[in-house]
Amino acid sequence: MSAASPAQDAAQGGWIVLKFGGTSVSRRHRWDTIGKLAKQRAEATGGRVLVVVSALSGVTNELTAIADGSEDAAARVAALEARHREFLAELELDADVALGERLAVLRGLLEDPRAATRPLDWQAEVLAQGELLSSTLGAAYLRKQGLDIGWMDARDWLRALPPQPNQSEWAQRLSVNCHWESDGDWRARFARQPTRVLITQGFIARHQDGGTAILGRGGSDTSAAYFGALLGASRVEIWTDVPGMFSANPREVPDARLLSRLGYAEAQEITTTGAKVLHPRSIKPCRDSGVPMAILDTERPELPGTVIDRSAATVAGVKAISRRNGVVLVSVEDIGMWQQVGYLAEVFALFRKHGLSVDMIGTSQTNVTVSLDPSENLLSQNVLSALAEDLGKIGRVKVIVPCAAITLVGRGMRSLLHRLSEVFSSFVHERVHMISQSSNDLNLTFVIDEADADGLLPQLHAALIDSGAMPVQETEVFGPRWREINGAVRPRPQPWWKLERPRLLQLAEAGTPRYVYHLPTVRERARQLQAVAAVDRRYYAIKANPHPAILKVLAEEGFGLECVSLAELHHVFAAVPGIEPSRVLFTPSFAPRGEYEQALALGVTVTVDNVELLRNWPETFRGRSLWLRIDLGHGDGHHQKVNTGGKEAKFGLSAQRVDEFVAEARALGIVITGLHAHLGSGVENMGHWRQMCDELGCRSRTRRTTNRSTWRPGPRAWPRCARCTRRSAWWSSRAASWWPRPACCWRAPPRWWRRTASCAWAWTRA
Repeated sequence: MSAASPAQDAAQGGWIVLKFGGTSVSRRHRWDTIGKLAKQRAEATGGRVLVVVSALSGVTNELTAIADGSEDAAARVAALEARHREFLAELELDADVALGERLAVLRGLLEDPRAATRPLDWQAEVLAQGELLSSTLGAAYLRKQGLDIGWMDARDWLRALPPQPNQSEWAQRLSVNCHWESDGDWRARFARQPTRVLITQGFIARHQDGGTAILGRGGSDTSAAYFGALLGASRVEIWTDVPGMFSANPREVPDARLLSRLGYAEAQEITTTGAKVLHPRSIKPCRDSGVPMAILDTERPELPGTVIDRSAATVAGVKAISRRNGVVLVSVEDIGMWQQVGYLAEVFALFRKHGLSVDMIGTSQTNVTVSLDPSENLLSQNVLSALAEDLGKIGRVKVIVPCAAITLVGRGMRSLLHRLSEVFSSFVHERVHMISQSSNDLNLTFVIDEADADGLLPQLHAALIDSGAMPVQETEVFGPRWREINGAVRPRPQPWWKLERPRLLQLAEAGTPRYVYHLPTVRERARQLQAVAAVDRRYYAIKANPHPAILKVLAEEGFGLECVSLAELHHVFAAVPGIEPSRVLFTPSFAPRGEYEQALALGVTVTVDNVELLRNWPETFRGRSLWLRIDLGHGDGHHQKVNTGGKEAKFGLSAQRVDEFVAEARALGIVITGLHAHLGSGVENMGHWRQMCDELGCRSRTRRTTNRSTWRPGPRAWPRCARCTRRSAWWSSRAASWWPRPACCWRAPPRWWRRTASCAWAWTRA
């Protein structure tokens, strides 16, 4: 360390603020990292370091339960004391010496007379104990490791702002904002603290009445920002368990890109619309004071993370897509609002009355709908019921819960609309309650049912990249993918045609062009599908490639073969002599009567898709077991051209005509043993599968009840989709809710097999 005084160091190199979250302070090796980082920053900058810490992971949740009046408060306090003592033992510290006084204060709060009525000032003191404990034990450990570090009480330096208009009593004590415009006297007093490195608490401040105030959930980030602004720090670093901000939640979207550098405005939008790595309120103090911020990974401090500052490149395009769950929509409808002066003021006065902060607003001539963010409001059932009762006096009220808000964030959103067609099409089957485009042109939000949001973000993220709306090629903004950072990118295997290069060249000597199939690759692909345990039988649609060698290999691997014409049927039996007819599926469209008769004579499984077949050729189908192909009235797919369901579909019996079909089938003694549906290709939305299977299940269950002898639950056709491994895990439990007897899942994924480029190679000589 320098021999200069701390005050002189501060004047020369300034301050740097390091904030560490709950996961970063809950392990011994991470405290070692904290000490190393503090020392390195002080030596590198020639200045001083302020370390701001959160409570140990999970402690604030326990304290919140105690503050809320949990009946087992004493047991929770005992458990918290035991946990801290165990951690101190891991740190090789004497618990009574290091934390004896602090633990006594925690126990004493239960004996406090205020505990019986739990006033807000008492609750604030309870909630503050987590950070006071963690900072105290951290200071003791780092001193033992040889770091010259001083402990300070954040409440001596951060002052809560006076009560604001419309601010609830709860927010005035447990979700406060603080003064962050400093003066020379404040900085001089702060700099007089004797040690070069200081540690303090996040989350807490001094209330106007001299008591404790809380900054709210995520308040430790904001504490660090306040100190950074007050000190005019050279940088505020937020150390957490991820290496920065990403273009999507990396745990949900493994291909999310690291956002290497952002401006304050875009970072603010990303944090307020769902990103949890940084608290939204932490940005404004740093932005207005010109203090750069960085988000870094405690476990991997060598990674560059995300930098937020004024000098970030201005790049148009979507930077991130986020999702917020638990959103509440409140809709008020009344024809009387049309051209009525002051109507909206009356509506919003009621939200103010109940202490609710409105997030998004959508209006029409007769309706106003607003969203409430659970992270900024106490959205208990009692509060919502009271609000609805008051709003009901001025209009018809509808509360929609739970919802999810899917938000795109980036500069120039209005100029990107022409690139967002694929994003819009992703919502075609979702119930979109609200679309909101921000006035600052930085975000576009879709509010849908929360259940429909599952699995949607990866699809939308990929669409944004493919369309060019998310400019991932801009390396000043976008860094590597999450899976690359975590080493989860599997090395691409050597393609078979490189391994077989000598043989291919030898074949070329006999003349070109040539088209060669690699049957071991065909077997490998087949076995990948066979490994999906939830699928009972797999089919290969021979239209993908009818080469006899491929058909024979697939039959040997246990696959059935799907044909759409009599010629394909003959081809299959010629290419694979001895194949069991039950393993051949015949799914024609507009075929002549003779083809149906020959297929039935061969003993293959026959699919029909219209009632006219039964009416025109009743003797052909009388007493037969058949499959029925249904058009459920809607389609899906990665492109409009592969959408095969809906009013323009040319395949399948309309869902509205199922009753009509059943009546004809009953009269002819036909047994329907399977249902077949094809809504589109390249579908990656889990909701598509869930919706489709639910509809098929409900229809078959209803028909079985109507006519048990006619509608027999047997093998079920599955929607065709290559990504079967992502959709199959829930099949068994799902099917059990539809049919009391065992149901089977049969799949015919042609897009999987249409990729014959993986097992085929074509070449010619120039």
